[in-house]
Amino acid sequence: MGARLGQHFLFDPTILERIADAARLTRADVVLEIGPGKGTLTRALAARAGRVIAIEADRGLAKALQADPPGSNVGVVPGDVLRVPWPAATKICGNIPYRITSPLIERALAPPRPELIVFLVQREVADRLAASPGTKAYGALTAGVQLVATVERLFAVKAGAFRPRPRVESALVRITPRAEPLVRGADEEAATRQLIQACFQRRRQQLQRTLREAFRLRASAVLGVLRVAGLDPRTRAEEIPPEGFVALARAIPTF
Repeated sequence: MGARLGQHFLFDPTILERIADAARLTRADVVLEIGPGKGTLTRALAARAGRVIAIEADRGLAKALQADPPGSNVGVVPGDVLRVPWPAATKICGNIPYRITSPLIERALAPPRPELIVFLVQREVADRLAASPGTKAYGALTAGVQLVATVERLFAVKAGAFRPRPRVESALVRITPRAEPLVRGADEEAATRQLIQACFQRRRQQLQRTLREAFRLRASAVLGVLRVAGLDPRTRAEEIPPEGFVALARAIPTF
């Protein structure tokens, strides 16, 4: 049943302990776990945290966890993690279903944001999340997440640590929401994300052309926007840091 829902269960005890340690848990923490599966990571989290609330989509697995929870401080919520309400939590952790990685990260970073997010994801996604401008892995996902958080790629996990064995390798990322996001409020965040998407749809195109085509700006307005944002007209999307996209989003409405 779990495999049908895209879950691959992690059984390596050393890796499980390392993931739990990466969350930097104390007894003051309430942890939201995404996709507990058979409860192997849940047990390691429960040994460190004050409370663990686990959301499991597979009804059979959820029922088994409710009948025999991996800790007296563990609560299990059956349901689709993208549909059910999320309880308030200080940390979010999980060996998440790879097919819904992007919407899960987006929801985890929606206000009110937790102190810390620790996700086991596909290795290529981990590389993208933690990438720097100018690198091949840097893209819209990178810039969008880094508007509101910093990302650390901690370590890789071989496919052999899972059952059933996935076709891809995995890596652990630690996402720390910024105390002061680069964007000011929901409206500016939405505008900046829209800009990021438009630019990366044309990632190899020079910025001056992208702004003309995507935002229908006159050539003189484009140069004005770029001057205010402090960006070279020949810059490409893959070279722009998150702060640069914010500066662009703030400059465009003024022209």
